[in-house]
Amino acid sequence: MSDAQSYLRATSADYSRWCGAMEVHRRLLTVNPEYAGNRAVIENTAFSYETQRREAARQGVIDVPVVVHVVHSTPEQNIDDAQINSQIDVLNQDFRAANADVNQVPPVWRDLVADARLQFHLARTDPLGRTTDGITRTQTSVTDWDTDDLVKFSLSGGRDAWPADVYLNVWVCRLRGGLLGYAQFPGGAASTDGVVITHSAFGTRGTARAPFDGGRTAVHEIGHWLNLRHIWGDDDEGCSGSDFVADTPNQAGPNLGSPSFPTATCGNAPNGDMFMNYMDYTDDAAMFMFTKGQAARMDATLDNARLTLSRQAVTV
Repeated sequence: MSDAQSYLRATSADYSRWCGAMEVHRRLLTVNPEYAGNRAVIENTAFSYETQRREAARQGVIDVPVVVHVVHSTPEQNIDDAQINSQIDVLNQDFRAANADVNQVPPVWRDLVADARLQFHLARTDPLGRTTDGITRTQTSVTDWDTDDLVKFSLSGGRDAWPADVYLNVWVCRLRGGLLGYAQFPGGAASTDGVVITHSAFGTRGTARAPFDGGRTAVHEIGHWLNLRHIWGDDDEGCSGSDFVADTPNQAGPNLGSPSFPTATCGNAPNGDMFMNYMDYTDDAAMFMFTKGQAARMDATLDNARLTLSRQAVTV
């Protein structure tokens, strides 16, 4: 982790977004040669989709089965069904560009707003074919968790994943150090595949706490799970990084809070940073769009690395 990242994480507990997806990504690149190889193939495919804008490749809507693993050490962390359902509602609005605040996108970028043709439902059957509400609950003695994936294993006090080729696994727990969530990019091990969200940034009610009570942390992390990068390219606030999407302006680093339009960096005036993009670090109320280029990268993932999910969705 860079010095800038360490500072942001240390100071983000009450004021700023912090995502651990790139921590996980860099760790897996170091320790897992298979992951590195898989990532190269996935990125080559994503590049092809994004540059060719294969919008006609998929016309239908993919409906992804979700299992939410609630891992709790206190009654407060054992969030109720209503809070979980509120998060599913947000996902189904945001990934279809049906969110009420999408009209706040500046006029210069409104033509870029994308319907990702993706929706979500809590799983109806478990891995053994039994009826389920798509929620598991695990009481643990572990008070909080980090990006080391331990929450994803029963042996370490967490909860084992359901098969990642059938379900999107979402772990909800208490994360430490201001961490709101993290995801595993496609190409990693099935046993750790999915996203992790701290309970106070999950959904729109219950324990969800402002300014992260709009359900957008899960939108951001599922974006990573579908192979989207942070919009600024994770280059320690330089201007040489890239999110590998042509229609998102180059920007120096993450935007925090609720910026005013325009906010210019990296010579991107007059329009400046696309800080209202779900893959920036702004508050929930300040992010409300994916672009067509980002949707193309998600298509590449759903047509290839996560193809089995779209096949399973009609029955699970």
